[in-house]
This record gives sequence, C-alpha cells and structure tokens, in this order.
Amino acid sequence: MTQPLLRARRLVKTHGTTPALRGASVDLHTGEILAVTGASGSGKSTLLHCLAGILTPDEGSVEYAGELLEKLPEPRLSELRRTDFGVVFQFGQLIPELTAADNVALPLMLAGASRTAAREHAGQWLERFGVRGQEESRPGELSGGQAQRVALARALVTGPKAVFADEPTGALDSLAGEQVMTALVHAARESGTAVLLITHDARVAAYADREVSLRDGIVLDADGAPVALSSEAPEVSR
Repeated sequence: MTQPLLRARRLVKTHGTTPALRGASVDLHTGEILAVTGASGSGKSTLLHCLAGILTPDEGSVEYAGELLEKLPEPRLSELRRTDFGVVFQFGQLIPELTAADNVALPLMLAGASRTAAREHAGQWLERFGVRGQEESRPGELSGGQAQRVALARALVTGPKAVFADEPTGALDSLAGEQVMTALVHAARESGTAVLLITHDARVAAYADREVSLRDGIVLDADGAPVALSSEAPEVSR
C-alpha cells in the first residue's frame, strides 16, 4: 500500500486527570473514507482533533505529508486548516450572523479570494450539496439537514486533501442523515478527498471503505486487535 496521507503513532492525550488516548495509532490514505467508531466518551473526538492539528497530543506523533504537526508553528497549522484540512462538527458550527453563501465562502476569503469570486464558488458547492436557493438564508433559517450540508460545502470548498467529520449526522433524523452522508461520500469520491469519519452509528460507518474502533484509548481493527501498522514514525514526547 502507498504511504499514508496522514499517519498517527502512539497518541496519548489526557484532559485534566482523565485519559482520552492511551497510545492510539491510525493511518488515513489518500481518497479513503475511514470510519472510527466507539462508545460515547471513548476518545473519538479527541483523536480527530489531534489528527486535524486542533489539539496537540501529550505524547506521540501525527505526520501529514512529511510534516510532524506537533512540531509546526501555529501559523502553519492555521494554514493547513484553511487549505488542506476541512472539519465538520456534529452541529455544523456555522457562523449565525453570516448567510449560507458567506459561511461557505469564508475559507476562500481567508485564503485571499475576493468576496465576489468566493461567493460564486460557494454557490457551486451549495448546488452540489442540494441547497441552492438558500444562499441568503442564515443558519437559523435552515433545517438541520440543510445546515449540515452547508457545513459540508464549507469543509470541501477549498479542495482539501482530508476532511475530518465528527458525528456529522448525530443531530439529524435518519432521512436527513442519509442525505448528508450520500452527499459527503459523492463529493469526496469526485475530488479524491480522504475522509476521517467519527461515528457511533453503524449505518453511518457502512458508508466507509474501512472501519476501526476506539476502545480504552486504543485504535482496534475489525477483529478487535490493536491496529498493526507497518512503519512507525519516531515517537515524540513532551
């Protein structure tokens, strides 16, 4: 198999006195949709935040395209989150004061695009996710499914290499959840974007190419054994 796009090794992360990750390792490959499942409180969101460079692990390493995220300065991490990474949260976390089009256009404007060009591109993505006609609606005027599809458009509008989706259907009913997952998978397949999907729902995990689970802070394969990884990155401790 080719070298992974993202490679995490032996991640340890504690929140206060509560351990969330206890040596978790996982690979994400270009174009792959990977589901990470596990019970509530198992550390799934912590793992996603470490992989996306939002949190720094206490121990271990996260390598993206040859760069160790924990060694990068914040400006470089911010750049990666604007360009190479897209993040989708359970409740979308759209900016309530902005319209749908401006929410989607925001990452492009932060990267230097004009508002006109950014909104035009945002409109194309809103159409792809089936919410064309809602450009001027604010998040409070959208249904849950519409808002989450706007959030997906925002995550993908910059053409990221990887999207991190944290329980993207958790706040939706089954029909809206199916529509959101269908749109996400279709867009990811078209663009070759890798997706790391955090979920506790087996129906959502079924959309993935591969599934692992998180238990007691360790990533387990389909047989319930710790994930076996062929090449280990140097361990980084702080």
